[in-house]
Amino acid sequence: MPGGVRVVIVDDQPLLRAGFRSLLESSGLIEVVGEAGTGIEAIEQAERLRPDVVLMDIRMPDMDGIEATRRLTRSRVLILTTFGLDEYIVEALRAGAAGFILKDTQVGDLVAAVLAVADGDAVLSPAVTRRLLDQVARRLPTAVDRDRGPLAGLTKRELDVLRMLAAGLSNAEIAAALVVSEATTKTHVSKVLQKLGLRDRVQAAIYGYEVGLVEPGGTART
Repeated sequence: MPGGVRVVIVDDQPLLRAGFRSLLESSGLIEVVGEAGTGIEAIEQAERLRPDVVLMDIRMPDMDGIEATRRLTRSRVLILTTFGLDEYIVEALRAGAAGFILKDTQVGDLVAAVLAVADGDAVLSPAVTRRLLDQVARRLPTAVDRDRGPLAGLTKRELDVLRMLAAGLSNAEIAAALVVSEATTKTHVSKVLQKLGLRDRVQAAIYGYEVGLVEPGGTART
């Protein structure tokens, strides 16, 4: 991307914003094009600047990061958190966040996360996904609270892919299980997302839990 990946940093603490700006721009791959201290400012900045990634804090005045994430549709959101795997993260992912990263993460991991989100990936490794989704499952309402109707539009193969996404499998693991190429797997994943109206594989995994395709602990149901 010309000038690098364009990022808006959202945090209600100016010193933290300055620190993240310095860390990201030192990579030579990322351009911080704006900053915001509230959710409302984040939306305004994102609409005006059209960044590739919004680095979003959760707890802020006026409007929290979860609601701001829900309203952002043109930029991908990477959540900044000090809270770890808790209900804030669950709600942020449901709102459309592409992933989350702890505020005290290593510089290299922070840069890699921003670049991955800009490239369309979700920032959750398979191992982290499994741990997160186990937490998600314990906080979700019963499966009947989510409409299973859209599942009727999936082919049998796409339904299998959705089950595996919900179990936290990577594209490589899904490809091996289905005995197909990773390219074919990516096509299946894209079709699942499109048919269900979901942004990324993380939302697909949560959806799989919500409709009861997978039990807590990552066990797929038939």
